Amino acid sequence: MVQTLDYITPLVDDPYAYGQIAAANALSDIYAMGARPLFALNIVGFPTTELPNDVLGEILRGGAEKAHEAGMTVVGGHSVDDREPKYGMAVTGVVHPDRVLRNSTAKAGDRLVLTKPLGMGVITTAIKRDLASAELIADAVRIMTTLNRDAAAAAVDVGVDAVTDVTGFGLLGHLHNITAGSRVSARISAQRVPVIPQVWSLARDGVAPGGSKRNLAFAEEFTTFDAGLSGEARLILADAQTSGGLLIAVAADRCAALVRALTDRGVPVATEIGEIIAGAGTIRVEW
Repeated sequence: MVQTLDYITPLVDDPYAYGQIAAANALSDIYAMGARPLFALNIVGFPTTELPNDVLGEILRGGAEKAHEAGMTVVGGHSVDDREPKYGMAVTGVVHPDRVLRNSTAKAGDRLVLTKPLGMGVITTAIKRDLASAELIADAVRIMTTLNRDAAAAAVDVGVDAVTDVTGFGLLGHLHNITAGSRVSARISAQRVPVIPQVWSLARDGVAPGGSKRNLAFAEEFTTFDAGLSGEARLILADAQTSGGLLIAVAADRCAALVRALTDRGVPVATEIGEIIAGAGTIRVEW
């Protein structure tokens, strides 16, 4: 049995989409362990005197429908009166002990594969500043509401060495969890990392959440960047994600099979971005 808990504040104006994003985000750790979700409890903070109850109803409807898509039941939950809306889930799942996916078992020679593009932190900040187009918002919502279920199923079927989901600590932070836990190092190519195209110009204009900037400051302690790598590229690699994809370490001779399996399942992207190398927890970023 595996359990996880996560909740977030609103990232988009649509309460239904917010509920879906929060549920998908809460489910992510379950999938990162290769587990199957069984049931969830809602976690709600809501300003009952400032927003109508039908807004809360739409948030919960979005979460419930995403839970149904995942094949699990929402069995209850708890709410408090809170000036800032918050929503998420405590999720319980199951996985066979011999098939648990971990973030501490990568091996030198493994290839690194990412299953969603980066940029959610930059985009959600742009939304708050009214700098995001309707098309960009729709694209971000589509990505954030996509469950990591199919990506996890592909990883389990192919047989991989290590997995983590990419969320609040950004790509570099979560890759560091893999390298530190596995006692290895990593090398990635910034130009191969999938990024939503509009994010580049937003990042150049300084549109990014404070969490992403703190992530980058932390990552600089264990990351070596090529001298020519731009500031926006470094920031995007550390960008705080919500409901991000899976970062998978897979043996070199199984990498092509994993990419095919991910592509066949229709995951947002299936891109090899680097490799695990011998070392002691450092990361090198090349262009």
